[in-house]
Amino acid sequence: MLSANLVTALWIFILPLIAILLPIWLGQRFGLFASRRSNKLADAPINSAVAGSLGLFAFMLAFTFQIVGDRFSKRRELFLNEVSEIRTSYLYAGLIPEPTRSQARKMIVSYVDVRVQLLHDISLLKEAEIKSQKILDSLWSYAETLSAQDRSSESYSLFTSSVSQMISLFNERITVTLQTKLPQMILYVLAFVGFFSMLSLGFYFGITGKVSFAINLVFAITFAAVMWLIFALDNPEVGLIQVDQSALVRLRGELR
Repeated sequence: MLSANLVTALWIFILPLIAILLPIWLGQRFGLFASRRSNKLADAPINSAVAGSLGLFAFMLAFTFQIVGDRFSKRRELFLNEVSEIRTSYLYAGLIPEPTRSQARKMIVSYVDVRVQLLHDISLLKEAEIKSQKILDSLWSYAETLSAQDRSSESYSLFTSSVSQMISLFNERITVTLQTKLPQMILYVLAFVGFFSMLSLGFYFGITGKVSFAINLVFAITFAAVMWLIFALDNPEVGLIQVDQSALVRLRGELR
């Protein structure tokens, strides 16, 4: 699994790297060709246009990073809230009578076990989602049975409310983690602005004679690293950047 993640990490870094290097190289070729045709290009205010396009590209990267960064913070907040609610549900399960008490607590421990398994194999994500949904459905069926027996019981009400909150947090976490992605239009605009910014930069290098692969590589690595981080944050199911799961592991030890 580590090798698969490594391959994925390399691909989402190499592709932006090539996407940056290629337009710079094309711009340099065109700049060298244009400078041979006209020596006046070197005196033109091209550097201002290049600075403006690079500034716009940097702004687009910052704007995109803020979106995925906010979503990462939201995932972390939901995770901590869910861990807290799981612990609360386990405690409230102790207020309901047997055999439902033991069954509910067993279900809650199984729910945590499913989540912990994902730390070792992210490929089980879809299977874990299905198992978690079934466990939550079972817990809710227990809550419905208890409510039907005695709607005035405060203990039953506490357990039902806690299970309801667990279900709500699960659905919200799935939505934020797997179903909410960067709008495609933002990625298209980012790619468009990035391509022409690097093209103009390469053109400026070409007409000024500053053709250096080392400089090109530094620019490409810098921007590609930021783009890699954006893609990794926007695709948590890949498993490259994850919310710290130590609280869940600690909870599993406590429940067991």
